[in-house]
Amino acid sequence: MEHVHLAAEEDDLYSGYNDYNPTFDSEELDNDAGFQQAVRTSHGRRPPMTAKFPGTAIGGRALGTSFGVESRFGSESRLLKSRMPMASSMGRPMTGAVQDGAARPMTAVRAAGYSSAMTRGSTFDPLGQSKGPAPPLEGKSEDTPDEKVKILEKKVNDLIEESCLAHGHGDLQLSLDRAKEAGRKERALVRQREQSGNADHINLDLTYSVLFNLATQYANNDMYAEALNTYQVIVKNKMFSNAGRLKVNMANIHFKQKNYPKAIKLYRMALDQISNSHKEMRIKIMQNIGVVFIRMGQYSDAITSFEHIMSESPNIKTGFNLILCYYAIGDRERMKKAFQKLICVPLGIDEEDKYIPPNDDTHANLVIEAIKNDKLHQMERERKALAEKFIMTSAKLIAPAIEATFAAGFDWCVDMVKSSQYVELANDLEINKAITYLRQRDFKQVGAVETLKTFEKKDSRVKSAAATNLSFLYFLEKDYDQADRYADLAMTADRYNPAALINKGNTVFVKKDYEKAAEFYKEALRNDSSCTEALYNLGLTYKRLGRLEESLDCFLKLHAILRNSAQVMWQLANLFEMLEDPHQAIEWLMQLITVTPTDPQVLAKLGELYDSEGDKSQAFQYYQESFRYFPSNIDVIEWLGAYYIDTQFCEKAIQYFERATLIQPTQVKWQLMVASCYRRSGNYQKALETYKDIHRKFPENIECLRFLVRLCTDMGMKEVQDYATKLKKVEKMKEIREQRVKSAREGSARGTRREGSASSVGTPDPVRHPPKKDSEVDIKADSGHSSHGTSAKGERLSAKMRALPGSNEPYEASSQRDIDASYVDPLGAPMERPKTAAKKRNEDDDFADEELGDDLLPE
Repeated sequence: MEHVHLAAEEDDLYSGYNDYNPTFDSEELDNDAGFQQAVRTSHGRRPPMTAKFPGTAIGGRALGTSFGVESRFGSESRLLKSRMPMASSMGRPMTGAVQDGAARPMTAVRAAGYSSAMTRGSTFDPLGQSKGPAPPLEGKSEDTPDEKVKILEKKVNDLIEESCLAHGHGDLQLSLDRAKEAGRKERALVRQREQSGNADHINLDLTYSVLFNLATQYANNDMYAEALNTYQVIVKNKMFSNAGRLKVNMANIHFKQKNYPKAIKLYRMALDQISNSHKEMRIKIMQNIGVVFIRMGQYSDAITSFEHIMSESPNIKTGFNLILCYYAIGDRERMKKAFQKLICVPLGIDEEDKYIPPNDDTHANLVIEAIKNDKLHQMERERKALAEKFIMTSAKLIAPAIEATFAAGFDWCVDMVKSSQYVELANDLEINKAITYLRQRDFKQVGAVETLKTFEKKDSRVKSAAATNLSFLYFLEKDYDQADRYADLAMTADRYNPAALINKGNTVFVKKDYEKAAEFYKEALRNDSSCTEALYNLGLTYKRLGRLEESLDCFLKLHAILRNSAQVMWQLANLFEMLEDPHQAIEWLMQLITVTPTDPQVLAKLGELYDSEGDKSQAFQYYQESFRYFPSNIDVIEWLGAYYIDTQFCEKAIQYFERATLIQPTQVKWQLMVASCYRRSGNYQKALETYKDIHRKFPENIECLRFLVRLCTDMGMKEVQDYATKLKKVEKMKEIREQRVKSAREGSARGTRREGSASSVGTPDPVRHPPKKDSEVDIKADSGHSSHGTSAKGERLSAKMRALPGSNEPYEASSQRDIDASYVDPLGAPMERPKTAAKKRNEDDDFADEELGDDLLPE
């Protein structure tokens, strides 16, 4: 600190920077006597130590330093002098002298255990580094017989392992190839042992593994004959212990081949060769024997096997099979006893309460969280679900058979289940009881509705299921208020129930609140992305809203899930038609007829699309097919009749118009078309008779009277004057009627807006505008028509009829002429092609009523 001082204000702040310590001056080292002396003593080279002249101070011979560094300063004489032995600078005896041939460490200079590099004798090298790297190991010769055998054994084991791994990955052919190659290698191994004289040391375990794996792979590839031959080789070899068990595998192959007697024989032979200590194996073989007896229809023998198993080691599958056998022979009492045994079978799983974590123990919470969804718990859940499935199926099967009525049988099963470990299944059985009522069309108070209403005060899960089914029932009965009420109740009990959300959306859909309905369908899809009903109804909703692209996306997604759904394909075809892409619509309809080749409506739609594209031959083919499967479609009949008229085959058109007359006997136009076809084909007498018959049925039809007048005139008949008088009278009545209608309209135009709008329609003309029949009333709700249905909609039909001429209007346009004017054939001019009904149909209603309430029952 004596060199540290504070600078005063008058001192130079930059002074002292050029000062340096003379110790670091290397230029004066040659003249520094102390440095030179140090170089010569401590760092000079010393001669190597020898055992002959121990280097001590008394001996007068000094030892050099351990580094042997020559001085680089001075002249040659000084360098020569530095290489000579020099005395120690301190006169201290040297400890590094060699004594008794061992180098003694110089502890004064270096750590013990190390010596100077110049010492003579052996050096201290504990790690043997001076010897260099160890020589490589000598490789074993592969030419020896033992080595060849070991290599072949390893190859065979590797091939067996590859075969098993390939089978695990599903590559059956590769698995079989590896098994065959392992067999070839194993035979080569046996020959190698025989050639080397070690035939007594054959590895039987390896041979057994190869043959067993080969037989298994043959069976997996359905090569049953080869598999049986390979198994036979193993079984007949007495050197293989416990090979008799493989007869079970042989029996399984015979079972797949439906050779049931041979399978039973082999099962029994395997059973004889298995000792009683292997109880579980014997039970499984006896269960297989019982199943084979069921396939053979020998239920008594099967019952014997299953009863023995249930007495020794009961299990769920055997109990279920036993109930099936009792049901097949119709033994009511034994069915009841078997059901009681079934629900008493222990599952050997832990209670679910075990997985409820306590609130105060953190360590226990962590353990339970770790095991709550592990493999063991998953296996337990699967076992419990399988047991519940068998019990539910058994109850539904025997309920109608064990009592006089199915309701009494269900009640007995429910009572038994309530007293067992499957208490929660009692509610599910009650739900199934209500569903059975539904299948029997029993919607009355004593049936499904009353049964489901009993669950309104139960726990939330059962309440939601019951309310969902009630909503579905009321929706089918068109009681939409009740359907909406129970849909809300089901959603309150379980908001994540997709069926409840779909029912709620359906009730909103029928009220035409499509935006809200779409929200419910979307929520159902969020809860269950695989809910096809929600996706279908969402597509219909978008279609009603005019969002055709979004609707198309929904149905394309649905088609990816339901590849063979006719309804989905029909909707896709209709959407492409609405998007003005007829080629895509035709493609989807062509796919549809591969699923439903006899659907007349699809065939008619294809005919319409081809007709709009101008391909008359294809259109005729599909219309003809549609008529063949459903000869009562008036639109198809009309198109075919018009097609034959266009192609000048009026005789063939007659049969279609006659069929139309049978379907719609009150429509005069079909009878007029029949008469016109007769006249066009030259059969005037038949045409005259037809017109007279039409006049008797429709005496005020002006067109019929005109044709009668013209035909009678051309044929020179006396009745012409009578028909002419009637024609004038009818035409005068028509003029009076038209004047009345015109005056009524003019009077109503001077009234109020409401009166004007009400009277603007005018008084219906009983002749020109006949009142709509019940079948022609416009249908605004869903009519139940589907793409593969056969009934036409009232809306579509009435629209079509309005597009055609009225009952008393001429089917072919003809002007007022004198009676003696020349007769002009109304069919001489090309007839306008009638539009098929599919163009006027309300496509949105095709499947709405089917899917908007269907498939909502819980599985």
